[in-house]
Amino acid sequence: MRRVIFNQKGGVGKSTITCNLAAISAIEGKKTLVIDLDVQGNSTQYLLGAKISDSDKTIAHFFKDSLGLELFGGGKEGLDSAIHETPFPNLFVLPSHPDLEGLQSRLESRHKIYKLKEALEKLDGYEYIYIDTPPILNFYSLSALIAAEKCLIPFDCDTFAREALYTLMRSIAEVKADHNPGLQVEGVVVNQYQKQANLPRQLVDDLIAEGLPVLETKISTSVKVRESHTDAKPLVHYAPSHKLTEEYRALHLEIHK
Repeated sequence: MRRVIFNQKGGVGKSTITCNLAAISAIEGKKTLVIDLDVQGNSTQYLLGAKISDSDKTIAHFFKDSLGLELFGGGKEGLDSAIHETPFPNLFVLPSHPDLEGLQSRLESRHKIYKLKEALEKLDGYEYIYIDTPPILNFYSLSALIAAEKCLIPFDCDTFAREALYTLMRSIAEVKADHNPGLQVEGVVVNQYQKQANLPRQLVDDLIAEGLPVLETKISTSVKVRESHTDAKPLVHYAPSHKLTEEYRALHLEIHK
C-alpha cells in the first residue's frame, strides 16, 4: 500500500503524521518504508536522528540517475541501494537531500514525472510505503500523488487552512483525472486539535457539513510531539502510553480497517 501525506499548506504536521503512522505500522510487524520528498528533510531527521552526509545515497541520487547524471542503477536496484535502516525494527527510510531543489526544473523539462511510480511498482518487500511531500504542488508532490494509491490530508484548525483545503481538493481531483485514476482520498486528518476551543470545533463541523471526508480520529496538540522530534523517536517509541500516541494508534486503525 502506497500512501501519500500531502497538503499545499506548510506547518500542518505532514512529517509528524507520516513518521508516526509509519512507526505504528512497523511496530505491528509490517515492513514499512518512509520516502522523504521534502527538501527540508524533516522525516529523514525524525527517523535517523541526523542529517544525511553527502556520501550517503538518497532519493536525490535516484532522480539524478533518471537524468543520466550518474550511474546509480535506477528502478528497483537503485531505490534499494538508497534505502536506510532506522533504529526501529521493520522501519526504513528513503532520505531526502538538499540537491532535490536544484534538480526540480531539469526533471520537469525532461518529463520524469512517472519515474517514482515506475520504480515503486518494481520495489518488493514493503507492505506499507508512506510518502512525505513538500508543502506545495511541485514536481515531487505531483510525482508522489501519481505514485500513490491513497492520499491522507493533514488539516490544522485554521481559517486559512480551510480555504487552502478546497484548493487542495481541486488539485487532487485534477491529478486523479489526468494521471492517476486509482488515487483515493482516504480522508482529512484534523491535527493540532483543541476540542475545548470553539473555533476548531466550528471549523471541523463546517467541513463535515460541506461533505468533506473528515476522519473521526483527531490528533491533539501536545509538547510531546516536539520532544519526540528532539529525541528522534516516533511517539510509539518515545511515549508509548501517552494520550497522543493512543490517538495515532486510533488513526492508524481507522485508515487500515
